[in-house]
Amino acid sequence: MIRRDIEEDEDNHDRWLVSYADFITLLFAFFVVMYSVSSVNHGKYKELSTSINIAFSNKESTPETNKPTGTDSQAESQAKEPTEPPLPSSAPIQAQREEVDAMSHLGQGLSNQLSSLIKAGRARVIQNNRGLRIDIKDSVLFTAGSADLIETAKAILSEIATPLLMSNHAILVEGHTDNTPIYITNTAFFSSWELSAVRASSVVSMFNEVGINNTRLSALGYGPSQPISDNNTAEGRETNRHISIMVIYDSLNTNVGETIEIAPKQE
Repeated sequence: MIRRDIEEDEDNHDRWLVSYADFITLLFAFFVVMYSVSSVNHGKYKELSTSINIAFSNKESTPETNKPTGTDSQAESQAKEPTEPPLPSSAPIQAQREEVDAMSHLGQGLSNQLSSLIKAGRARVIQNNRGLRIDIKDSVLFTAGSADLIETAKAILSEIATPLLMSNHAILVEGHTDNTPIYITNTAFFSSWELSAVRASSVVSMFNEVGINNTRLSALGYGPSQPISDNNTAEGRETNRHISIMVIYDSLNTNVGETIEIAPKQE
């Protein structure tokens, strides 16, 4: 028995090397790990350090950066407040008022000049939102069915043209007729439209002859399309046969809200 035990011990005397090798392997691995931990990448370390500093500095300064400064708060309050449209300039309004007053003065002068015709019911001077309008019955200027001015008409139109020469307003002459078919009383014109247009042109030509620049003048024939009185009566038809001389405002957006008839002043 003793002999057998001794022989077995002699056969296993190198088994400790296995444990020793395992220990050395583990020790080597331990030193490798320690070395890798102790080896610092300075570039990555610097990036990490910078990131951490920024993160902490932002966190600490967040309450202050979120708090609006005086300038920012004023800008925000101004942005939140509704912007009011700018007030219109008073200069154009004042200019329009002055133009209306000047036109009223011109109208009063013309009304005084035409006082005899106005009192006889053969003419009238009106101021409206377009400007000044002088209505003259056709019998004052023309013979029935004709577009040629009579001698007395030339004197009347020259009188009207005199104050108009001193202004720069555009002048529109409109011809109007009643609704009576023209072929019943006249064979010189095909229609009332043609008669009204030629009559308006005759007045324009007269104004141009006395010195009003032709760039200010225009003529338009309305025929029977715009009656100002009842065509069912002789008096109404007589009123509808007329010439209108329009002295037009430079600006149509004026302060005249209603039509005003300008009567001649009492002497």
